[in-house]
Amino acid sequence: MNTLPRPRRAALGLRFWCIAAAALAAVLLTASLGRWQLQRAAQKEALQAAMDQRAALPALDAAQLAAALGAGGAQAGSADALLHRQARLRGQWLPQATVFLDNRQMQGRPGFFVVTPLRLATRPEVVVAVQRGWVPRDFQDRTRLPEVPTPVGEVEVAGRIAAPPSRLYEPGGTAAPEGSSRIRQNLDLAAYGAEHGLALAPLSLLQTGSDDAGPQGLRRDWPAIDSGVAKHYGYAFQWFGLCGLVVLLYVWFQIVRRFLRPRGEPAASA
Repeated sequence: MNTLPRPRRAALGLRFWCIAAAALAAVLLTASLGRWQLQRAAQKEALQAAMDQRAALPALDAAQLAAALGAGGAQAGSADALLHRQARLRGQWLPQATVFLDNRQMQGRPGFFVVTPLRLATRPEVVVAVQRGWVPRDFQDRTRLPEVPTPVGEVEVAGRIAAPPSRLYEPGGTAAPEGSSRIRQNLDLAAYGAEHGLALAPLSLLQTGSDDAGPQGLRRDWPAIDSGVAKHYGYAFQWFGLCGLVVLLYVWFQIVRRFLRPRGEPAASA
């Protein structure tokens, strides 16, 4: 009784083990990156909770803000602890120091952010840069400044304490000289204060509330406070998905197709 010899399976060579090592490294790397993104998401959730807690606290007045900032109102460490707090400040506008930050967008439209210093009523030595809102620009005459009425006398300004105005990329990597124009790409608060002889606090105030500059004037649709938790969950999903894909491809091509019993194998015969 004779039987035909079974086909021998291919031996596991160097190529097989190299591919196995590369697949294992890819799985470990993508899994660790996914875990890291989950850890970052947990950190951002804690940060978001802290920001929401600050935003829910009672609004600061001018005296409380000045006291929290310390002597001279210029302690950066104290300013960090005040970020995202609500504030209602009484003071006087300094319209001669108003500047227009160029290339700022609101709801997808380019224009200016208007920044005017506010001298606090109860602590005149402390001045806060207020981001009053957004205005469109004249694209036919790019040097033309929009009319932004500024009330005279003591005013009350409501808003949210924020970091100094965000910086945009400048061609050549150098900023335009401070004081060269009322239209600026970026604003350095220290240089801005020295230019006008003001003791500016190391923070700004995002003014909220209704438009006080007419139908064509200031808009204050500031983005909501967001620490960016969702993007980290998205990145984690991508890394874990890639990890699963590597495992699936390895199992199919290196195990299933290699060790699966061939179909149509001849049966034994007498």
